[in-house]
Amino acid sequence: MEEKFKNKYRISSTRLAHWDYGSNAPYFVTICTANREHFLGNIANGIMYVSEIGAIAQKFWMEIPVHFPFVTVDAFVVMPNHIHGIIVIDKPSVETPKLDVSTDEQSQHQGLPRLQTSAATQHWKPQTLGVIINQYKRMVTIHARAKNIHYKWQPRFHDHVIRNNKAYNTIKQYIVNNPIHWHNDTFNQD
Repeated sequence: MEEKFKNKYRISSTRLAHWDYGSNAPYFVTICTANREHFLGNIANGIMYVSEIGAIAQKFWMEIPVHFPFVTVDAFVVMPNHIHGIIVIDKPSVETPKLDVSTDEQSQHQGLPRLQTSAATQHWKPQTLGVIINQYKRMVTIHARAKNIHYKWQPRFHDHVIRNNKAYNTIKQYIVNNPIHWHNDTFNQD
């Protein structure tokens, strides 16, 4: 297939090359609505008034740590056609799985080493930023459909790995002040 289309229709990744998106770090995330339609509410005089779907988006963002206990959320804002937020992945240090070279008498494969895993490595969900965001978008969509609310996310999301305290504080202020500066926002297509 790659040869057939000669990479003509391939969209290049916006992800940081060689970065493990399951790594402990703060991430600045932006998720837009499809076609940047104003599904999530509107802004008047620098104040964001969320729609019903905007309220659902806000609720489920705050619940991310309930479903992913190794995550904390910080600054967050719902805008008319996108959301901005900081997600901090902070997994406890766990040892890597080790081979137990003792035999397992009850195993049908006697004499073979068995893999010992900690509770953290037995978790069935990959613990990456992409999984967190996809689950968030999925939950918002499920609840919107249950209420027969028409809206749609764009398929992808934007992220930025926050690398130091200065950048963290700058991004946090940007998020908090985003409604006030809506008239100059690159996502404002009015």
